[in-house]
Amino acid sequence: MPARRPPALADLPPIKTFVTHRVTPPQRSNAAIAQDFLDLAFQMESGRSLPSMTRFEGPITVRVTGPAPASLEPDLAALLVRLRREAGIGIRRVAADAPASITIEFLPRSQLQRLVPQAACFVAPRVSSWEDYRQSRRSGEVDWTTLPVRERVAIFIPGDVSPQEVRDCLHEELAQAIGPLNDLYRLPDSVFNDDNFHTVLTGFDMLILRAYYAPELHNGTTRDEAARVLPRLLARLNPRGERIGGGDLMSPTPRVWIDAIETALGPGTAPSQRVAAARSAVEIARTQGWRDTRLAFSLFAFGRLALGQNNGETSLAAFLEAGQIYAAHPVTRVQSAHVAMHIAAFALSAGQPDTAVLIIDDHLDDVQNGENAALLASMLLMKAEALDMLGWHREAAAIRRDALGWARYGFGSEDEVRERMAEIAWLNPAQSD
Repeated sequence: MPARRPPALADLPPIKTFVTHRVTPPQRSNAAIAQDFLDLAFQMESGRSLPSMTRFEGPITVRVTGPAPASLEPDLAALLVRLRREAGIGIRRVAADAPASITIEFLPRSQLQRLVPQAACFVAPRVSSWEDYRQSRRSGEVDWTTLPVRERVAIFIPGDVSPQEVRDCLHEELAQAIGPLNDLYRLPDSVFNDDNFHTVLTGFDMLILRAYYAPELHNGTTRDEAARVLPRLLARLNPRGERIGGGDLMSPTPRVWIDAIETALGPGTAPSQRVAAARSAVEIARTQGWRDTRLAFSLFAFGRLALGQNNGETSLAAFLEAGQIYAAHPVTRVQSAHVAMHIAAFALSAGQPDTAVLIIDDHLDDVQNGENAALLASMLLMKAEALDMLGWHREAAAIRRDALGWARYGFGSEDEVRERMAEIAWLNPAQSD
């Protein structure tokens, strides 16, 4: 059977976007959320402590400069509405030439990564433009630990990436521009987590931001002061968290595990070293006695990297164990879907299309709710391939067309869409006959 030729961009269906958002409240106790808040608000990703809280005073204004993609307008508008409605934050957009609390500047990815090679996008204090940042980046001006109050912040996003990448940057960087600066790998339901499973702000994130701007807290609040205030504050903002047992406090994440994960997933490292680092992360997680998302993420990373080394059996075993951990908790459905896509790929390549369809169908709603168009497109393309293998060609064609609409949002360019479609087509054993 000849390989299927992906369609040209002119033949692709219209781009599909998410028009509604499902708000899911946090599923943990307020005692656990209080600890999460303290670790998010009073520490940076580097491990440095912050002496006190900083936030904007009064209404927050946002302006956009640079060559913004067309997808920005609806995605930014929707995000600002959510921040006002769900987090209670007074935030609005102003004209590009107006003074603003937050500047979102778009620039080519190559230009951004020449200065900050490992960043997909980032936020910096006390600057309002890329030129400001270039001149100040080696000075204390852009050091968050010296900031007494937030007045000017800039977010830098590449404009030549997929619409989903732009949206994901908007959510994560705007949340950090106005709120906590740290990420925590232990969080199962948050964009404040470098595992990148959640790509839009969650109910937990909105609660954290609402608490961050509550009148009980202010610029200059120390960690100890916040710890005394948070129990009453969270009881007021999140009454349901008072009814959830407090036995879900998680142990700290040691730096050695974070370093192993960052080595495994970061750029500039040989494939064999990345696999070794991921294997080390799994071993560290087991030594810590974890059975939470950190062990599952270690296994997921190891499974992906082992697959790249043509170690299919080892990879599948890692995915299956990660899937069992994620499936045990309703709050990790999005993570389960990511694992399921890889397991479905194994089923498809093993000539088991019916199994692949069952696995995919079990997770499509969760992917839709998680608003991940790239993952949704990949799973639908995989389902279409499986249906073709089963002889259901008309149904396969309809699902494939739906998938390509999501792929245009999730992957962006024609080349990216064609490449992803070809990768999935080659999972079909008949394509290599």
